[in-house]
Amino acid sequence: MSDFNRGYARSIPADRADMSVDAGLRSFMLGVYNKVALGLVLSAALAYVTGQFPPVRDLLYVQTARGYGMTVLGMIVAFAPLGVILFGMFAMKNATPRSAGIFYWTIVALIGAGLGGLTLVYTGGSIASTFLITAVAFGGLSLVGYTTKKDLTAFGSFLIVGVIGLVIASVVNMFLQNSMMQFIISVLGVFIFAGLIAYDTQRLKMQYYELGGDQAAMGVATNYGALSLYINFINLFQFLLQIFGDRR
Repeated sequence: MSDFNRGYARSIPADRADMSVDAGLRSFMLGVYNKVALGLVLSAALAYVTGQFPPVRDLLYVQTARGYGMTVLGMIVAFAPLGVILFGMFAMKNATPRSAGIFYWTIVALIGAGLGGLTLVYTGGSIASTFLITAVAFGGLSLVGYTTKKDLTAFGSFLIVGVIGLVIASVVNMFLQNSMMQFIISVLGVFIFAGLIAYDTQRLKMQYYELGGDQAAMGVATNYGALSLYINFINLFQFLLQIFGDRR
């Protein structure tokens, strides 16, 4: 889910990409980070609307004796991003910058709408502080991926397998409702998505060189790269919130 590289081979060793003198690379990465930042702003706004604006909140969530549960519409919104991603992986083989941009913003909007439930479970101060911690961690981890000369390809492949394991464990725990298992999943999730932030940053750096100045391809890569980093950020944020967040 975090690797939208359109099949470009990783033919350039990491130690040959000198970012300090490449203004083109910095511009490319800045475009990715700007999209991530704008995506997070949109997500925060939509999460507030779906979680705190009663007319919208009541369409997605229903209050129960144990807190809040999702309505049918709420479940559709929650699982819609996964459906759109799977559709895009099979249907967007020859994406254009425009179609890739629509793909990115559609997923960001759906994920943001689905995050409204967090505002019902955790305090506003806890969400804000965890978001700040996540942002600082994201910046540091992305910097590591941007500057390291060590090839993280094998490390990234291992982490992607870890994501599959997390998904399976999370589905199992939906039925078991084991708090200790959930804590272990959250801790592992933090480490896995922290590593993926560094890996995806380096992957984007290498992809820039592989594209050889193709502006259309770089437009697509900017959107797909932003989506990878955005998803990593959101997952890291949610796992940190599960560990350190203060519940209402």
